[in-house]
Amino acid sequence: MDYRVLLYYKYTTIEEPEEFRRQHLAFCKENDLKGRILVSEEGINGTVSGTFEATQQYMDTMHADTRFSDMVFKIDPAEGHAFKKMHVRYRPEIVSLQLEDDLDPNETTGKYLEPKEFRKALVDENTIVIDARNDYEYDLGHFRGAVRPDIKNFRDLPEWIRENKEKFMDKKVVTYCTGGIRCEKFSGWLLKEGFEDVGQLHGGIHTYGTDPEVQGDLWDGKMYVFDERISVPINRKEHVIIGKDWFDGSPCERYVNCGDPKCNRQILTSEENERKYLRGCSHECRISPENRYVKQHHLSREEVAERLAVINEKLPEMA
Repeated sequence: MDYRVLLYYKYTTIEEPEEFRRQHLAFCKENDLKGRILVSEEGINGTVSGTFEATQQYMDTMHADTRFSDMVFKIDPAEGHAFKKMHVRYRPEIVSLQLEDDLDPNETTGKYLEPKEFRKALVDENTIVIDARNDYEYDLGHFRGAVRPDIKNFRDLPEWIRENKEKFMDKKVVTYCTGGIRCEKFSGWLLKEGFEDVGQLHGGIHTYGTDPEVQGDLWDGKMYVFDERISVPINRKEHVIIGKDWFDGSPCERYVNCGDPKCNRQILTSEENERKYLRGCSHECRISPENRYVKQHHLSREEVAERLAVINEKLPEMA
Protein backbone atom coordinates (compact mmCIF):
# COMPACT_ATOMS: atom_id res chain seq x y z
CA MET A 1 0.00 0.00 0.00
CA ASP A 2 1.27 3.48 -0.84
CA TYR A 3 -0.30 5.28 2.13
CA ARG A 4 0.27 5.08 5.86
CA VAL A 5 -1.47 6.28 9.03
CA LEU A 6 0.67 7.57 11.89
CA LEU A 7 -0.52 7.59 15.50
CA TYR A 8 1.68 9.36 18.05
CA TYR A 9 1.97 11.61 21.09
CA LYS A 10 4.59 13.15 23.28
CA TYR A 11 4.36 14.90 26.64
CA THR A 12 7.00 17.62 26.36
CA THR A 13 7.11 21.37 26.91
CA ILE A 14 6.09 23.41 23.87
CA GLU A 15 6.63 27.11 24.38
CA GLU A 16 4.43 29.43 22.33
CA PRO A 17 2.16 26.56 21.24
CA GLU A 18 -0.01 28.79 19.06
CA GLU A 19 2.97 29.75 16.92
CA PHE A 20 4.03 26.09 16.81
CA ARG A 21 0.49 25.18 15.76
CA ARG A 22 0.52 27.67 12.89
CA GLN A 23 3.88 26.53 11.55
CA HIS A 24 3.04 22.86 12.00
CA LEU A 25 -0.20 23.18 10.04
CA ALA A 26 1.65 24.84 7.17
CA PHE A 27 4.27 22.08 7.18
CA CYS A 28 1.61 19.34 7.12
CA LYS A 29 -0.25 20.95 4.25
CA GLU A 30 2.95 21.41 2.26
CA ASN A 31 3.49 17.65 2.52
CA ASP A 32 -0.13 16.79 1.65
CA LEU A 33 -0.78 15.22 5.03
CA LYS A 34 -4.29 14.97 6.43
CA GLY A 35 -5.37 14.34 9.97
CA ARG A 36 -5.99 15.79 13.43
CA ILE A 37 -3.26 17.13 15.69
CA LEU A 38 -3.67 18.70 19.12
CA VAL A 39 -0.97 21.02 20.44
CA SER A 40 -0.58 22.30 23.99
CA GLU A 41 2.04 23.63 26.35
CA GLU A 42 2.26 20.03 27.59
CA GLY A 43 2.96 18.40 24.24
CA ILE A 44 1.48 17.02 21.03
CA ASN A 45 -1.09 14.34 20.18
CA GLY A 46 -1.83 13.42 16.60
CA THR A 47 -2.97 11.08 13.88
CA VAL A 48 -2.05 11.85 10.27
CA SER A 49 -2.24 10.02 6.96
CA GLY A 50 -0.25 10.43 3.79
CA THR A 51 1.92 8.70 1.23
CA PHE A 52 4.89 6.62 2.33
CA GLU A 53 7.24 9.45 1.36
CA ALA A 54 5.18 12.16 3.09
CA THR A 55 4.78 10.25 6.34
CA GLN A 56 8.49 9.38 6.36
CA GLN A 57 9.36 13.05 5.86
CA TYR A 58 7.06 13.94 8.74
CA MET A 59 8.66 11.42 11.11
CA ASP A 60 12.19 12.43 10.11
CA THR A 61 11.41 16.10 10.64
CA MET A 62 9.84 15.50 14.05
CA HIS A 63 12.73 13.30 15.19
CA ALA A 64 15.18 16.03 14.17
CA ASP A 65 13.53 18.28 16.79
CA THR A 66 15.07 17.62 20.23
CA ARG A 67 11.63 17.88 21.84
CA PHE A 68 10.37 14.91 19.81
CA SER A 69 13.59 13.01 19.10
CA ASP A 70 12.38 9.87 20.90
CA MET A 71 8.70 10.12 19.95
CA VAL A 72 7.26 6.72 19.02
CA PHE A 73 5.14 6.48 15.87
CA LYS A 74 2.63 3.67 15.48
CA ILE A 75 2.29 2.96 11.78
CA ASP A 76 -0.58 1.34 9.86
CA PRO A 77 -0.63 0.71 6.10
CA ALA A 78 -3.61 2.26 4.32
CA GLU A 79 -5.17 2.33 0.86
CA GLY A 80 -5.53 6.10 0.93
CA HIS A 81 -5.99 9.07 3.23
CA ALA A 82 -7.75 8.24 6.51
CA PHE A 83 -8.93 11.85 6.88
CA LYS A 84 -10.65 14.38 4.66
CA LYS A 85 -8.79 17.47 5.92
CA MET A 86 -5.78 18.59 7.91
CA HIS A 87 -6.42 20.18 11.31
CA VAL A 88 -3.89 21.35 13.88
CA ARG A 89 -5.60 22.84 16.93
CA TYR A 90 -4.52 24.28 20.24
CA ARG A 91 -6.01 22.75 23.39
CA PRO A 92 -5.20 23.31 27.08
CA GLU A 93 -4.54 19.54 27.26
CA ILE A 94 -3.53 17.11 24.53
CA VAL A 95 -5.96 14.64 26.10
CA SER A 96 -8.81 16.13 28.10
CA LEU A 97 -9.02 14.82 31.65
CA GLN A 98 -9.72 18.24 33.21
CA LEU A 99 -8.29 17.46 36.63
CA GLU A 100 -8.53 20.04 39.40
CA ASP A 101 -4.81 19.58 39.96
CA ASP A 102 -3.26 18.58 36.65
CA LEU A 103 -0.27 16.24 36.63
CA ASP A 104 2.76 15.72 34.43
CA PRO A 105 3.04 12.10 33.18
CA ASN A 106 6.80 12.62 32.95
CA GLU A 107 6.78 12.89 36.75
CA THR A 108 3.86 10.68 37.82
CA THR A 109 2.51 7.74 35.84
CA GLY A 110 1.81 4.03 36.27
CA LYS A 111 4.29 1.24 35.57
CA TYR A 112 4.67 0.46 31.88
CA LEU A 113 3.68 -3.08 30.92
CA GLU A 114 4.90 -4.46 27.62
CA PRO A 115 2.41 -6.63 25.66
CA LYS A 116 3.68 -9.92 27.11
CA GLU A 117 3.46 -8.55 30.67
CA PHE A 118 0.02 -7.11 30.01
CA ARG A 119 -1.22 -10.46 28.75
CA LYS A 120 -0.17 -12.02 32.04
CA ALA A 121 -2.17 -9.36 33.87
CA LEU A 122 -5.24 -10.21 31.79
CA VAL A 123 -5.29 -13.77 33.10
CA ASP A 124 -4.31 -12.89 36.68
CA GLU A 125 -7.43 -13.24 38.87
CA ASN A 126 -5.96 -10.80 41.39
CA THR A 127 -5.61 -8.00 38.82
CA ILE A 128 -8.34 -5.54 37.80
CA VAL A 129 -8.09 -4.44 34.15
CA ILE A 130 -9.84 -1.12 33.49
CA ASP A 131 -10.61 0.14 29.99
CA ALA A 132 -9.77 3.87 29.95
CA ARG A 133 -11.80 4.56 26.82
CA ASN A 134 -15.39 5.63 26.24
CA ASP A 135 -18.31 3.20 26.33
CA TYR A 136 -18.86 3.11 22.56
CA GLU A 137 -15.19 2.23 22.03
CA TYR A 138 -15.47 -0.63 24.54
CA ASP A 139 -18.67 -1.92 22.94
CA LEU A 140 -16.93 -2.42 19.60
CA GLY A 141 -13.97 -4.26 21.06
CA HIS A 142 -12.09 -4.80 24.34
CA PHE A 143 -9.78 -7.10 26.23
CA ARG A 144 -11.46 -10.18 27.62
CA GLY A 145 -12.60 -9.57 31.20
CA ALA A 146 -11.83 -5.84 31.20
CA VAL A 147 -14.00 -3.49 33.27
CA ARG A 148 -16.29 -1.22 31.23
CA PRO A 149 -16.59 2.25 32.83
CA ASP A 150 -20.01 3.77 32.19
CA ILE A 151 -18.70 6.99 30.62
CA LYS A 152 -19.28 8.96 27.44
CA ASN A 153 -16.09 11.06 27.72
CA PHE A 154 -12.61 10.47 29.12
CA ARG A 155 -12.96 13.44 31.47
CA ASP A 156 -15.77 11.54 33.26
CA LEU A 157 -13.49 8.64 34.20
CA PRO A 158 -12.09 10.02 37.50
CA GLU A 159 -15.59 10.62 38.90
CA TRP A 160 -16.67 7.11 37.86
CA ILE A 161 -13.62 5.64 39.62
CA ARG A 162 -14.41 7.59 42.80
CA GLU A 163 -17.97 6.25 42.76
CA ASN A 164 -16.65 2.67 42.45
CA LYS A 165 -13.41 3.05 44.38
CA GLU A 166 -14.16 0.38 46.96
CA LYS A 167 -14.23 -2.27 44.20
CA PHE A 168 -10.67 -1.57 43.09
CA MET A 169 -8.80 0.14 45.92
CA ASP A 170 -7.09 -2.94 47.37
CA LYS A 171 -6.39 -4.58 44.03
CA LYS A 172 -3.59 -4.46 41.51
CA VAL A 173 -4.95 -2.22 38.75
CA VAL A 174 -3.82 -2.07 35.12
CA THR A 175 -5.36 0.11 32.46
CA TYR A 176 -5.26 0.46 28.69
CA CYS A 177 -6.37 2.76 25.86
CA THR A 178 -5.93 3.07 22.09
CA GLY A 179 -2.38 4.38 21.80
CA GLY A 180 -1.34 4.90 25.41
CA ILE A 181 -1.83 8.63 25.85
CA ARG A 182 -4.94 8.50 28.02
CA CYS A 183 -3.35 5.96 30.36
CA GLU A 184 -0.32 8.18 30.91
CA LYS A 185 -2.44 10.65 32.88
CA PHE A 186 -5.09 8.27 34.15
CA SER A 187 -2.61 5.86 35.73
CA GLY A 188 -0.81 8.80 37.35
CA TRP A 189 -4.11 10.08 38.69
CA LEU A 190 -4.83 6.64 40.18
CA LEU A 191 -1.53 6.81 42.05
CA LYS A 192 -2.39 10.27 43.39
CA GLU A 193 -5.77 8.90 44.50
CA GLY A 194 -4.05 6.35 46.70
CA PHE A 195 -3.94 3.28 44.48
CA GLU A 196 -0.60 1.63 45.20
CA ASP A 197 -0.08 -0.93 42.43
CA VAL A 198 -0.93 0.65 39.06
CA GLY A 199 0.20 -0.44 35.60
CA GLN A 200 -0.57 0.58 32.03
CA LEU A 201 -0.27 -1.09 28.63
CA HIS A 202 2.77 0.56 27.07
CA GLY A 203 1.90 1.81 23.61
CA GLY A 204 -1.77 0.98 23.99
CA ILE A 205 -3.94 -1.51 22.15
CA HIS A 206 -2.28 -0.72 18.84
CA THR A 207 1.14 -1.88 20.08
CA TYR A 208 -0.41 -4.99 21.64
CA GLY A 209 -2.02 -5.91 18.32
CA THR A 210 1.20 -5.53 16.33
CA ASP A 211 3.42 -7.35 18.82
CA PRO A 212 4.77 -10.46 17.04
CA GLU A 213 4.60 -12.60 20.16
CA VAL A 214 1.15 -11.93 21.65
CA GLN A 215 -0.50 -11.13 18.26
CA GLY A 216 -3.47 -9.44 19.88
CA ASP A 217 -4.42 -12.53 21.89
CA LEU A 218 -7.35 -12.14 24.34
CA TRP A 219 -8.73 -9.15 22.47
CA ASP A 220 -12.31 -9.51 21.22
CA GLY A 221 -13.91 -7.38 18.51
CA LYS A 222 -12.22 -4.49 16.74
CA MET A 223 -10.48 -1.34 17.95
CA TYR A 224 -12.29 1.95 17.43
CA VAL A 225 -10.18 4.62 15.71
CA PHE A 226 -10.93 8.30 15.23
CA ASP A 227 -10.60 8.51 11.45
CA GLU A 228 -12.39 7.41 8.29
CA ARG A 229 -11.52 3.74 8.94
CA ILE A 230 -13.70 3.73 12.10
CA SER A 231 -12.30 0.39 13.25
CA VAL A 232 -9.27 -1.86 12.77
CA PRO A 233 -8.61 -5.53 13.67
CA ILE A 234 -6.34 -6.34 16.63
CA ASN A 235 -6.44 -10.08 17.36
CA ARG A 236 -4.41 -11.91 14.72
CA LYS A 237 -5.11 -15.34 16.20
CA GLU A 238 -8.92 -15.30 16.09
CA HIS A 239 -11.62 -12.74 15.44
CA VAL A 240 -14.60 -12.68 17.78
CA ILE A 241 -17.41 -10.23 17.03
CA ILE A 242 -18.79 -8.74 20.25
CA GLY A 243 -20.56 -5.67 18.89
CA LYS A 244 -24.37 -5.86 18.83
CA ASP A 245 -26.74 -4.18 16.42
CA TRP A 246 -28.54 -1.31 18.16
CA PHE A 247 -31.91 -2.42 16.79
CA ASP A 248 -32.00 -6.22 16.91
CA GLY A 249 -28.94 -7.26 18.92
CA SER A 250 -27.39 -9.29 16.10
CA PRO A 251 -23.56 -9.39 15.77
CA CYS A 252 -22.37 -6.15 14.20
CA GLU A 253 -19.19 -4.06 13.84
CA ARG A 254 -20.51 -1.24 11.67
CA TYR A 255 -20.76 2.16 13.37
CA VAL A 256 -22.87 5.09 12.14
CA ASN A 257 -23.98 8.35 13.70
CA CYS A 258 -27.65 8.78 14.49
CA GLY A 259 -29.49 10.56 11.69
CA ASP A 260 -30.64 13.38 13.96
CA PRO A 261 -27.71 15.85 14.21
CA LYS A 262 -28.98 17.04 17.60
CA CYS A 263 -28.48 13.50 18.89
CA ASN A 264 -25.53 12.21 16.82
CA ARG A 265 -25.22 9.11 19.01
CA GLN A 266 -22.87 6.49 17.59
CA ILE A 267 -24.68 3.22 17.07
CA LEU A 268 -23.77 -0.17 15.65
CA THR A 269 -26.12 -1.26 12.90
CA SER A 270 -26.30 -3.16 9.64
CA GLU A 271 -27.02 -1.39 6.37
CA GLU A 272 -30.41 -3.13 6.30
CA ASN A 273 -31.40 -1.83 9.73
CA GLU A 274 -29.98 1.60 8.99
CA ARG A 275 -32.38 1.79 6.06
CA LYS A 276 -35.27 0.26 7.98
CA TYR A 277 -34.94 2.60 10.96
CA LEU A 278 -33.88 5.69 8.97
CA ARG A 279 -30.60 5.73 10.94
CA GLY A 280 -32.54 7.05 13.93
CA CYS A 281 -31.62 5.60 17.32
CA SER A 282 -35.10 6.43 18.64
CA HIS A 283 -38.54 7.27 17.30
CA GLU A 284 -37.90 10.96 18.01
CA CYS A 285 -34.71 10.85 15.96
CA ARG A 286 -36.40 9.01 13.10
CA ILE A 287 -39.14 11.63 12.74
CA SER A 288 -36.84 14.63 13.30
CA PRO A 289 -37.23 17.25 10.53
CA GLU A 290 -33.42 17.41 10.44
CA ASN A 291 -32.88 13.64 10.01
CA ARG A 292 -29.82 13.42 7.75
CA TYR A 293 -30.68 9.98 6.37
CA VAL A 294 -34.06 11.22 5.17
CA LYS A 295 -32.48 14.29 3.58
CA GLN A 296 -29.59 12.41 1.95
CA HIS A 297 -31.95 9.92 0.34
CA HIS A 298 -34.58 12.55 -0.55
CA LEU A 299 -37.34 10.55 1.09
CA SER A 300 -40.83 11.95 0.87
CA ARG A 301 -43.16 12.10 3.86
CA GLU A 302 -45.04 9.15 2.40
CA GLU A 303 -41.88 7.07 2.06
CA VAL A 304 -40.91 7.83 5.64
CA ALA A 305 -44.41 6.86 6.80
CA GLU A 306 -44.14 3.54 4.92
CA ARG A 307 -40.89 2.61 6.66
CA LEU A 308 -42.23 3.63 10.05
CA ALA A 309 -45.28 1.47 9.49
CA VAL A 310 -43.04 -1.57 9.10
CA ILE A 311 -41.75 -1.02 12.65
CA ASN A 312 -45.18 0.01 13.98
CA GLU A 313 -44.42 3.71 14.38
CA LYS A 314 -46.27 6.69 13.01
CA LEU A 315 -45.41 10.13 11.76
CA PRO A 316 -46.98 12.94 13.81
CA GLU A 317 -49.92 14.69 12.23
CA MET A 318 -49.02 17.81 10.26
CA ALA A 319 -50.05 21.08 11.91
